Amino acid sequence: MDAKRVESVSARVDAAAVSSPDSVEDELELSAVRHRPEGLEQLEAQTRFSRKELQILYRGFKNECPSGVVNEETFKDIYAQFFPQGDASTYAHFLFNAFDTDHNGSVSFEDFVMGLSILLRGTIQEKLNWAFNLYDINKDGYITKEEMLDIMKAIYDMMGKCTYPVLREETPRQHVEVFFQKMDKNKDGVVTIDEFIDCCQNDENIMRSMHLFENVL
Repeated sequence: MDAKRVESVSARVDAAAVSSPDSVEDELELSAVRHRPEGLEQLEAQTRFSRKELQILYRGFKNECPSGVVNEETFKDIYAQFFPQGDASTYAHFLFNAFDTDHNGSVSFEDFVMGLSILLRGTIQEKLNWAFNLYDINKDGYITKEEMLDIMKAIYDMMGKCTYPVLREETPRQHVEVFFQKMDKNKDGVVTIDEFIDCCQNDENIMRSMHLFENVL
């Protein structure tokens, strides 16, 4: 999702929270959401969403995923609707793994709102931590050049005809070579979270070019 779409999601949540009345039914359902019986109060404490906003988000999530969880194939189908001009399946796979924090093959409503809270209202540090987790495909605490290239290729595939001028096939690799050289400060062949955050915070061009925030949703 691009920056405007992220802002649109945030605006819709804010607007709906103002116009929508509290729903006892939603609150009761939220209290029974799979995995975390604490429900609404617990989610309100753990995210930057209000009670009313959580109710709005839950209605939308429930409409798409009546069971209360979404598997990867359903996630890909939903995500593909946002990028009809390209192939979003590979990026959606990586994104699903980033949302699936307990790595059980499904994303619950709790997983979804915890991630969304960071992406829409988190601090720069929180967003960069989340982005690092996205790029760290095998979750070993490091980003390799191959992992960065896989993500970058997936982003270009997803954007499809939206990229102008049309990108040459070698463009993602060229960008990764530049980014990785800047990030891997000690030249050990991997990027740590400290190197990643330090480089992004001090190089606005890298942050923008890597689509850290523009395309995370």
